[in-house]
Amino acid sequence: MARGGRDRLLGLALGLLLALALAPWALRAKPTVRKERVVRPDSELGERPPEDNQSFQYDHEAFLGKEDSKTFDQLTSEESKERLGKIVDRIDSDGDSFVTTEELKTWIKRVQKRYIYDNVAKVWKDYDRDKDDKISWEEYKQATYGYYLGNPTEFQDTSDHHTFKKMLPRDERRFKAADLNGDQTATREEFTAFLHPEEFEHMKEIVVLETLEDIDKNGDGLVDQDEYIADMFSHEENGPEPDWVLSEREQFNEFRDLNKDGKLDKDEIRHWILPQDYDHAQAEARHLVYESDKNKDEKLTKEEILENWNMFVGSQATNYGEDLTKNHDEL
Repeated sequence: MARGGRDRLLGLALGLLLALALAPWALRAKPTVRKERVVRPDSELGERPPEDNQSFQYDHEAFLGKEDSKTFDQLTSEESKERLGKIVDRIDSDGDSFVTTEELKTWIKRVQKRYIYDNVAKVWKDYDRDKDDKISWEEYKQATYGYYLGNPTEFQDTSDHHTFKKMLPRDERRFKAADLNGDQTATREEFTAFLHPEEFEHMKEIVVLETLEDIDKNGDGLVDQDEYIADMFSHEENGPEPDWVLSEREQFNEFRDLNKDGKLDKDEIRHWILPQDYDHAQAEARHLVYESDKNKDEKLTKEEILENWNMFVGSQATNYGEDLTKNHDEL
């Protein structure tokens, strides 16, 4: 999402924070807001660069995460192998002493999504008020909307009144979608899905619906070209549209509006914001297995991985590896 759309979301977020700041006990929490339209899972991973494989930089970042891969050079080869062995035990989810391509893919995807779990860990205590390691809808509602609900007259004549009135039922709907067992409380995984719905398959319809609601200003359940552009660009009266806006109009006509009726329905919005791109994690998992599978049985033993340790971790280990040795459950 570009320019005007981001300004609109920034204004919304600032308004919410200002309203919450009026309460002496108010938390830093705010209702959920979409930040980007096009969702690209594994976007942290990206394309494998056309470089000599001997550097293994791409493999290290995929397997361990970009940030942690920067600290690898601090350990000896023996220390690195020892930590890698412990990581392998975690990757082998079924405990059969083999690492499959699917297990590697799952691991790589979770590594690339580590930032969202870190984000949830940082805000967890703000919402889990009774410290039962779950967050109920009531806890979230009171943490985020409690001051507004307790002092409605203060917001009666402000733009924040409309914002809170709109966002409260929307957040409740999203919370229910994330709450897979329907007990009105969220585990850490469910709360992660609530805060980051674009990362979870069962939340994709919520992402599509919220996008439609954000952009569909006339309430007809569809997004026309002007609404599509208005989400990206705030048009000045009588001012010319820049070239990039004209290009976006062409994108709308040629690639977004699949049935050529001049509007986007839910299916077309889904096609736009949830593209079925090349699966980088799958490709990297296959690459690691292919390069390390000595007996060509299409799965890896710990020994095969350790023999090719340089590709996985090089002469380094990571804070991430340290986390695993402490049996943390964030991933």
